[in-house]
Amino acid sequence: MPLTDTAIKNAKPVDKTFRLYDEGRLYLEITPSGGRLWRLKYRFGGKEKTLALGKYPAISLKDARIRRDEAKKLLANGVDPGAVKKAQKAAQRDMAANTFEAVARKWFAKWETEVTVNTSKAQWERLEKHIFPYLGDCPISAVSAPAILAALRPLEERGTGDTLRKSKTVISLILRFAVQNGWAQGDPVPSLRGAFKAKEVKHMAALTRPVEVAELLRRIDSYKGQPEVCAALKLLPLVFVRPGELRAAKWADIDLDRAEWKYTASKTNTEHLVPLARQA
Repeated sequence: MPLTDTAIKNAKPVDKTFRLYDEGRLYLEITPSGGRLWRLKYRFGGKEKTLALGKYPAISLKDARIRRDEAKKLLANGVDPGAVKKAQKAAQRDMAANTFEAVARKWFAKWETEVTVNTSKAQWERLEKHIFPYLGDCPISAVSAPAILAALRPLEERGTGDTLRKSKTVISLILRFAVQNGWAQGDPVPSLRGAFKAKEVKHMAALTRPVEVAELLRRIDSYKGQPEVCAALKLLPLVFVRPGELRAAKWADIDLDRAEWKYTASKTNTEHLVPLARQA
């Protein structure tokens, strides 16, 4: 006889687990503690198996029958519904384990060995401050273009264009890392092209005529500030390096006999060789 809602509600727990059967080998298992669990008996590959369909009343009698019929459709197509359920659970576990932040940490552990300490520190601060609050808990496979857009809009509104650009780049790096490891299907960042306001170009004044450069050099030569500043101003036009690199120069890296200055660029972590003119 088909099971009814009334029969389920009237069933009381006893000392032993018992079952209330419905059609199609569907039954409700009632435990001594009062638990009510939907089960389906079926045969696959010559073996009898049991498929859990959920708990009553979260899964009603009607819902249980729908799940039973879905399982029977799989069986009719030669598919084990129990195996399908296990695969779905495994996929859900992967999604829960591989959130954007979890994958970002895996990517960062590899990436930080290839850059300077200052660069890695700045990147991690960017992730924690601007990206994790919006995307951190999202499964990496579910990170979409609209979600990334929503995470980056606050940076656009604050006018921090450089931070926005770098944040977008690191999101893309993490998503590509996820694709390479099978945790995501693609990187939607390229589809955001044109989604943000174009950066306003500011043309900086520059000396382009020799006579103007000559005047600048004369002014540098006559400058009467601190000795270190005077020396740096006179040396910079002779070596053409970043002001920060010149400020941090070490005597150990300078070979006056060979007229060479060797140092590691802080921005790119690459070796640089600067020939030293006699004036330098």
